[in-house]
Amino acid sequence: MDTEPTAPDPVTMTTDLTVGGMTCAACVNRVEKKLGKLAGVTASVNLATGRARVEHPADIGAEELVAAVERAGYTAAVPEPPGGARPADDAGEAAGPDGGTEGGAEGGADREERHRLVVTALLSLPVLAVSMVPALQFVNWQWLCFTLTAPVVFWSAWPFHVRALRGLRHAAATMDTLVSLGVVASFAWSTYALFLGGAGEPGMEMAFSLVPGAATDAPAIYLEATVSVPLFVLAGRYLEARARRGTGEALRSLARLTAKEVAVRENGTERLVPVEELTVGQVFVVRPGERAATDGQVVKGSSAVDLSLVTGESEPVEVGPGSAVVGGAVNAGGLLLVRATAVGADTQLARIAQLVTDAQAGKAKAQRLADRVAGFFVPVVLALAVTTLGFWLGAGADAQPAVTACVAVLVVACPCALGLATPTALMAATGRGAQIGVLVKGPQSLEGLQHLDAVVLDKTGTLTSGHMSVARVTAVPDGLGEDAVLRLAGAVEQGSEHPLGRAIAAHARRELPGEDLPEVHEFRALTGRGVSGRVEDRRVEVLAPGDDLSGPLAEALAAAEKAAHTPVLVCVDGVEQALIEVGDVVRPGSYRAVERLRRLGVRPVLATGDREAPAQAVADALGVTDVYARRSPEDKADLVRELREQGYRVAVVGDGVNDAAALAGADLGIAMGSGTDVAIGAADVTLSRGSIEALADAVQLARHTLRTIRTNLVWAFGYNVVTVPLAMVGLLNPMLAAAAMSLSSLLVVGNSLRLRAWQPAPARRRIR
Repeated sequence: MDTEPTAPDPVTMTTDLTVGGMTCAACVNRVEKKLGKLAGVTASVNLATGRARVEHPADIGAEELVAAVERAGYTAAVPEPPGGARPADDAGEAAGPDGGTEGGAEGGADREERHRLVVTALLSLPVLAVSMVPALQFVNWQWLCFTLTAPVVFWSAWPFHVRALRGLRHAAATMDTLVSLGVVASFAWSTYALFLGGAGEPGMEMAFSLVPGAATDAPAIYLEATVSVPLFVLAGRYLEARARRGTGEALRSLARLTAKEVAVRENGTERLVPVEELTVGQVFVVRPGERAATDGQVVKGSSAVDLSLVTGESEPVEVGPGSAVVGGAVNAGGLLLVRATAVGADTQLARIAQLVTDAQAGKAKAQRLADRVAGFFVPVVLALAVTTLGFWLGAGADAQPAVTACVAVLVVACPCALGLATPTALMAATGRGAQIGVLVKGPQSLEGLQHLDAVVLDKTGTLTSGHMSVARVTAVPDGLGEDAVLRLAGAVEQGSEHPLGRAIAAHARRELPGEDLPEVHEFRALTGRGVSGRVEDRRVEVLAPGDDLSGPLAEALAAAEKAAHTPVLVCVDGVEQALIEVGDVVRPGSYRAVERLRRLGVRPVLATGDREAPAQAVADALGVTDVYARRSPEDKADLVRELREQGYRVAVVGDGVNDAAALAGADLGIAMGSGTDVAIGAADVTLSRGSIEALADAVQLARHTLRTIRTNLVWAFGYNVVTVPLAMVGLLNPMLAAAAMSLSSLLVVGNSLRLRAWQPAPARRRIR
């Protein structure tokens, strides 16, 4: 029977957009819904950064996405790709009050907002003073206040009116709708009272009251409410934008680590070139006190380099010929000649910045709920305002207090805090994490860290330093001989990424000076077992030994296990030729890290492909009781599955290809920054400073961040639940309502800013 062929899954792409004009969570919800109406498109919009991350089919271009955002009443553009050596400049900028990016406090949008705020204050403060203090009310004072109020209504509040009308054209209501209606309503009533209601008579006096219902029968105007709403909202948004820029400061500080120019050495001469022109393979000079222009390998010279701003590690690192240098590292000693190994977006600094940017694009579960609430928040507030006006008039109240209560409801409601609760905390936390060597992929990773209660640790390169050295080579009698075997094994291990392989290759070069290692062909990494390849027409295998060795090799194996060394077996053309012992040391801080994890309620489990004796020696040194030796990658993945079935929320920490399967199968994958791209790519969290102690820092930071987010959301919801009813029953003056609304957003951002100064604290024991 003929069957129709199934259509291949459509290719999806991810595009980032900068979105302008967003002012509250209702705007976020509207943009996401508009983009989501396109076939196959999903979007996550961040109010704090003014960015939208859009996943879409390849046949939908960026122009169509931009058009969809514009149809929603906002501006959109594809951001310029970060250029050359400054990858984080664009990513680190925070959105301004109108949704545009602001690279610094003196940006054009910032100056315009500040100018508007200053002029508004100069016009509004006299109105507030005269309206609130009867002793200052001279003859015809109300007309001076009216003259000063008019520019506030038609110039200061103009952006609110424009955005409100734009939303009206698209059948949408946002925070700007509430502000605009509040200003227009109070000004319209005051205009009526002045021209037709008797409030414009000379000698008119007005007593200020915080409670609308306490007004007298004398005609009243509400010009102080009219000017206070734009004044407080503009002041709040200006301060909020500055605070939001502060939450992204850590990312911008990474961008500032890169040099603008670099001294390239060619043919014995130096020339100064822009860092964007530097290419892989070129040799550049790093003088004392200068920053390395890009990632590279030292070819000449020795020094100590400071990586504290890149990895969070305070101790300088000694480097010499062959050592790797990270772009942005400060040369604290001698002159270095470095060969560039990565430039532009491929550098470690650029990858760190991209990881942080990606993390900030995500949303926690609680924020998605807040965004859904914000979608119908403004229409509900509008309905409540109309209901309030009708109720007061229907109850026989004068029009003055009825209008005042209605305006107070419009002004006090604040969806802004809902939209800022999570992204500001996430921006501050991910930036702080980057500074202390913890890189997370998104809020889901933070949530995973918060609930973590078991962690599976690899041994080599995770708990141990990974800086291995060959302790002894034992060759079989009548074999090829120690030098020949070492030469062949070193040749094969040249292609290995594992610390064991690097140690053997380095030892072969040292022991065979003046002799280049031969090339390897048909190289294969035998996952969890070792490596193999063809060298000079011989099949060479470097493998983990079994228990069936005999003679000198069996004796060497027993000695290696007694010394807690890691043994590897070298076979040439299927014949066992030698046993190589490789030694390693426990990382400084590993014991402290394991103890901190235990106090945080996280169960440490050691799982390694190594033999029992070396694994147990490391476990004993660190106080780890759960030890699983001789575990293949599949066995590690099975162990993770068993722990999850027991109810544990499991993280896996690893740094090699053999850890990738377990990393991907865990609730949370954590890679060491010194590990391979495969491990880092499969991980949810990367510890960039290469220390396992950063894991305990990550758990504490995640728990503190999510507590901050919960506090922000409780405040954002609770504020509206309390203040809107107060305004409806006439217990809030519109001026106080405007101040409270602005303060609510500032409190949320200020609470998030505390994460910038977060420091790891001694862990208290947590009972599971």
